[in-house]
Amino acid sequence: MSTLGQLKLTAETKPQHIAPVQQRRNKLSHRLWEQIQLAKSQIEGTEFVVKKYRSFKDQETGLRKQLEVPKRIRPWWFISANGKVCISIKYGTSVLELAKGKPSVEVDSPQDLVKTLETIKVAVESGELDSQIETASTNLRAGFQH
Repeated sequence: MSTLGQLKLTAETKPQHIAPVQQRRNKLSHRLWEQIQLAKSQIEGTEFVVKKYRSFKDQETGLRKQLEVPKRIRPWWFISANGKVCISIKYGTSVLELAKGKPSVEVDSPQDLVKTLETIKVAVESGELDSQIETASTNLRAGFQH
């Protein structure tokens, strides 16, 4: 038997593009991952840093250069008036309404924060928030039009 004969060959090819719905899910899922890591680091007392590249023009040579800088990640959670931790899920600058008139989730403790964020991440990846993401995306795009 040949070496390739041991493999399960298929006619599938890599897709040329990802559906817009899936792109938006991936974007929000990645932001939720950042929030989960930020929450874990605050609970453990460590620092969570994500790096990004920033382009700038060198004044001496006139060439464009890239510099790796820390990305600022703002927490999506806050302390409510009754002392509970609340989480608002954001897409861009828009806060998503998880249910009609309810834009945030209340948790009892910071330890529950990570579990709640992971639950929301699973819901996003399974498509449960697609309509809210679509609405926020449409509003975001409308802000760029003249």
